[in-house]
Amino acid sequence: MSRARTGRRLSLHGLPLRGRLTLMTTAVFAVLGCGLLLLNWLSIRQLLEDNRHIVDPVSSVALTRTEPSPAATPQGSSVPAVLTSPAQDFEDFQHTVLSDLLLRSLLLLAVFTALAGLLAWWGSSRSLHRLSQVTAAARRISTGSALDERLGLTGPRDEVRELGDSFDVMLDRLDRSFTAQRRFTSHASHELRTPLTLQRTALEIPLAQGRVPVDLRPAVQRALDANARSERLIAALLTLARGESGQLTPHPADLEDAARDALADLADEARTAGIRITADPTPAPVAGDPSLLRQIALNLLANAVRHNHRDGAATVTTGTVGGLAFIEVGNTGPVLDPDELPALFEPFQRGREHRSDGSGLGLAVVRAITLTHHGELTATPRPGGGLTVRVELPTAPGTGPPGPGT
Repeated sequence: MSRARTGRRLSLHGLPLRGRLTLMTTAVFAVLGCGLLLLNWLSIRQLLEDNRHIVDPVSSVALTRTEPSPAATPQGSSVPAVLTSPAQDFEDFQHTVLSDLLLRSLLLLAVFTALAGLLAWWGSSRSLHRLSQVTAAARRISTGSALDERLGLTGPRDEVRELGDSFDVMLDRLDRSFTAQRRFTSHASHELRTPLTLQRTALEIPLAQGRVPVDLRPAVQRALDANARSERLIAALLTLARGESGQLTPHPADLEDAARDALADLADEARTAGIRITADPTPAPVAGDPSLLRQIALNLLANAVRHNHRDGAATVTTGTVGGLAFIEVGNTGPVLDPDELPALFEPFQRGREHRSDGSGLGLAVVRAITLTHHGELTATPRPGGGLTVRVELPTAPGTGPPGPGT
């Protein structure tokens, strides 16, 4: 019994809001209609009883005796008399009227209940249309990197209108907050680049001129290495802020070129680490910021090389499929739990196995640039260890899937 009730409850909760409103409205109409039908039936029965004296007067107490004709009756035989009364006639009349009334009322109730269900479905669809607009806008904003879209609902100032206005106010505050954060990151990074450049110059000149004592050279070299790490961190922060800005001037670009540039830049590092890279770049035309798109390929391949084990492997593939251009980078490495993947794309997150002093911004930059270009990023752990990351972007206007002869 409890399982049956639980199943009915789950099936009801599985209905959309429009279906639940329609079902509830129809059920209320049916219950009230049944109540009205019952009261009407009882009222008519009471009215008939109250007017019984019209058909069955109190003075008519004698029975009417109906005898057959003497000519039709054989002599010497007797036929019992047929006894009727106004009371019996009234009972038959009342039964016929009430039965017919009940049948017709039930038929009319079924017809109007079905009509009420249709009207409830139509009315709930009209009422929930603007709520669907709020849901669609929230879904678009959640999958993008820009917060400049607003609902701007019109119509009566009801609860849905108030929800839309509150949603717009929340988006305004979030947009201002994130814009201020990105602006601060960008300005702070720019301001820090100058003193870091001066520090690096002040260390490199004496070291190149041989004016640094031998016992101090390791310390100066460590300071230069720290300075270089700081410069890389600032460059990554600037790229992240630029990728999250959502302000792009699209230009024709190709993910194939970005992948080839990344392969050339990381060839020495991969060779030193013993990483074998297998590349299959094919044309993947897109429209976007070429420098940011190159950063996608560079960061993905750098992540595959640096978060790998000795004598590991990495793959790079680009191409088009289904009207989308893609770049896919995979690598061997430690076994990853699927629950760990979302954290890898957060800023300053480093994998468990890496051989570099990176900033932990590589995959966060990839995600930000992908969202800014209205693309989709997916990451899948490999069964034997490692990760496969795929970025899909809309192809450039005027390009499509290759024909059979290409």
